[in-house]
Formats: sequence, structure tokens, C-alpha cells
Amino acid sequence: MRVVTQELLDSDALARTLLPREALVLERAVLPSSDGSTTFEADDGPFRPYRRTVESEPTDDGMHRVRQVVEYGADIPFFGRLLDLLARHHMGELLPRPRPPWWSPPQRLDAQAARALAALSALSIVLGYLGTLLTQTMTFAAAEFGAPKSAQGVALAMVRADVVVAVGLVAWSDRRGRRRTLVLASAAGCAVTATGALAPSLFVLAASQVAARGFVTAAVVTVGIVAAEEMPAGSRAFAVSLLAMWGGLGAGFAAVFLLPVADVSEWAWRLLFALALCGLPLVAAVSRRLPESRRFRAAHPDAAMTGHGRRFLLLAVSGFLLNLFLAPAAQFSNEYLRTERGFSAGRIALFTFITATPGSIGIIVGGRLAERGRRVVAAIGVAGGVGATVLMFLVSGWPLWVWSLTGSILGAATVPALGVYGPELFPTSLRGRANGLITVPARLGSVAGLLAVGFLATSLDTLGPAMALLALGPAVLAVVIMVAYPETAHLELEKLNPEDATPPEP
Repeated sequence: MRVVTQELLDSDALARTLLPREALVLERAVLPSSDGSTTFEADDGPFRPYRRTVESEPTDDGMHRVRQVVEYGADIPFFGRLLDLLARHHMGELLPRPRPPWWSPPQRLDAQAARALAALSALSIVLGYLGTLLTQTMTFAAAEFGAPKSAQGVALAMVRADVVVAVGLVAWSDRRGRRRTLVLASAAGCAVTATGALAPSLFVLAASQVAARGFVTAAVVTVGIVAAEEMPAGSRAFAVSLLAMWGGLGAGFAAVFLLPVADVSEWAWRLLFALALCGLPLVAAVSRRLPESRRFRAAHPDAAMTGHGRRFLLLAVSGFLLNLFLAPAAQFSNEYLRTERGFSAGRIALFTFITATPGSIGIIVGGRLAERGRRVVAAIGVAGGVGATVLMFLVSGWPLWVWSLTGSILGAATVPALGVYGPELFPTSLRGRANGLITVPARLGSVAGLLAVGFLATSLDTLGPAMALLALGPAVLAVVIMVAYPETAHLELEKLNPEDATPPEP
């Protein structure tokens, strides 16, 4: 792409224009040419090729007629054209800004980090779709199979056994590599999810999702690990927020664009499971473009879990308390809208689009704020998001839409603020195993929440009071975050985990 800018500048402004830039691209000056122009090329950053040429001519009134030509192209897979368009305005500016553009990482990414983030973003679209599929279709599958809320709760709790598959795969990544684990788990997730289209009963559907969700969970955890290992210290939360947004896009395909298909026929929900096979070509494309994590490739000592127990316990308890509420809130929301508020599949899709899509605001703002400090953002997001969601389950009419919207925005801010802690708080050789094991108490919290809500809602014939009771878990978590969580913003992983700063003995 080529951007040409011409303007009259005074001498001070011209001098600033002739300085190397370092926001999106780290420039280096090339020797001045014979015609008096000054040229800069990229020393680091996600753009190859890159060349900025500045020509100036003095005018009679002491000003300078400046012409700047920038030729660049994003060197990332899948999203290169999008990045070119986003960067166009920034590239054309004559006077550099003190901060990078609002849409870019707070700390500049080098070429490999940018390529890795682009590949992980593409994969997150697939994983987002696979991860939300059962949540969105359970109420329609249950209607075909004639299953009550209690049976749905048992089936959804049963699916949480996926943690057995996930823990083994993520731990395997500590030995065999992040890239290999990620590609294998993603491909298997697509293939096994598709078998749900043939399920003859709710039990068989849940059983197939145990394996499918295990692969998807392992892939999602590994995505977070690779992102943490590749990103600079000042952009880890930003990366998590970006990946969450692309994952949300994949979830949106299931929740908004494709869910109305379930209204076509009693069995039409099965088509959404069959579409999981469409993710396989994208997984194959990612496998050809995703580099192995540099921190995994670098020599690192084998660390024992001893000495990391406090951090593990902190994240394990947090996962239990949060998922005690989040799992039933997500899984039963469509059931609540369909049975208690009389929503059709199309209206559910519209509701999800209007109230969940603005959650990207919370992700973007939360990611930016979390790079300044994680704890306050996380605590406010947990308390505010859960509180608003509880109110959604207790009201009707327009307040239902307002509280759902509020919960989406506030709750989304916790994604980048809390999502970075798992990869950050453990050394390279333990990162996979520890993060895999942390999913176990998180799943136990999910199971407890799903069973409690399923049976309470069946007994009370409403979901609201049960959801309000389980909100006590996240309320305790908000206090734990402020009291016990360490602040990790802008700290390198080797600073947080001194074992990795010491080379292993030969």
C-alpha cells in the first residue's frame, strides 16, 4: 500500500518528521540520497516491505514544502489487508504521535509476535464457534429429546468431564510443543464436534461433547499460553482481549447468524454441529503459518510444582468461584429466554446480537486498562458483570435487555484482566501442566453450578432465584482479587518466574 502526504511545515515540525519512528514500526534511517530526500526502512515490526521517504523544499516565507511517501505491507497471515487499512491513516501522518493508535498494541509487536497473534486470532474464530455450540443449541436439542431442565443440567454437568482430555493435552504441550498441541486439539475438536449431528439422545450428545470440548478446551488454554509467551510485557492483556474478540466472532456465528436455523425444524439444530467440519481448512492453514513459541524453543529448566502451590491454589479457587456462576448463566440463558420469556430462536439471536455484541467495548477498554493494572479492572468486572446478569434473570421487558447489555460490557472486561494470570504465574516447563490442572476446579465449579441451578429451577419453576444464590461465589472472588492477586502488568515472564531467567545446567 502507498500513502502520499504533502503539507507546509515549519522547521521544528520538519525536524520531527525526519526522526525515526517507533510506534507501529521501529524505523532505521538509510543514508540520505543525492536528491536530498531522507529514507527510513523497518528495523522491527509487522510490516514488510516498509519504506518512508521524506522530501522537503524551502519556501520564501521560511516554511518547508514537505512530501512524504510511505510504502508498506503487513507481513501477517489472514489479516494483512485489514491491518494495512487500519494503519493507513497513521502511516500518512507527517508528525509522529506520542502514543500508538487506539486499535494497536500498547507495546509494539515484532514480526514473529505479530504473525503468531494473527494466526491465533484466526484459530480463535473456530474455537469460539465450537466452544459455544452446545450452549446455544441445548434448549433445542432438549426439546427434540423431551428433556426437562434437570436432565439438561445433568447433561451439561457431564460434559465438564472434558477436563480429563484437556489436562492431558495441555500438559503434553510442555513436552512436545505448543504448536503441535494446538493444531492437533483444534482439528480433533472440529471433527468430534461434528459427530453431535448424529446423536440419537441427549446422553449421546453429551458424551460426544465430552471429547469434543476436551480438545477445544485444550486448544483454548494453549492459545493463551502461546500468546503470553510471544507477546511483549506491555501487550499481553491486549493480546488476550483481541483473541477474545475473535473468539466472540466465532461464537456469534453460532449464537446470532446460524441459531435461527434451529427454528426450521425440530432436528435443524443438528446442522450447526455438522458445520463444525468447515473449521478444518482454517486449522490446516494456521498449522502452516503458526511458528513455535520462542520461549518454548529457548532452553529452559525443568521446574517442579513445589514452590508454586500458592499461585496454583489462588487460581484454582478463583476458577471454581467464577464458574460456579458463569457456567449456568451461559448454559441456561437461552432456556430462560425460550421457556420463561417466550422467545423464539430468531428473537434469541436478535437478543444475543444486541446485548452481547457491545461486550467488545468491555474487552477493548478492559484490555487497555489491564495493561496499567489488572486487579481493579478484574474486581470491578466480576462484581458488576455478575450483578447485572443476576438482574437479567429476575426481570422482564426492556430491563431484561438493559441488564443483559450491562452485564456483557462489564463482564467482558474481566477476560483480558484475569485471562493473563494463568500463563503469567508459572514457568515455561510448568505452564501447560499448571494451566491444564487449573481447569479441573473450574470444571468442578461448573458442575456444581449447573446441577444446583438445574434442580433448583425445576423445583422452583424459575431460574432467577437460583442464579442469585450462586452469585455469592463471584462476590467472594472480587474480594480475593483485590486482597491476594499479584500485580503483573508490564513485568516480563522471566521476572515473574525467576526459574526461566536462569539457563538450565548442561
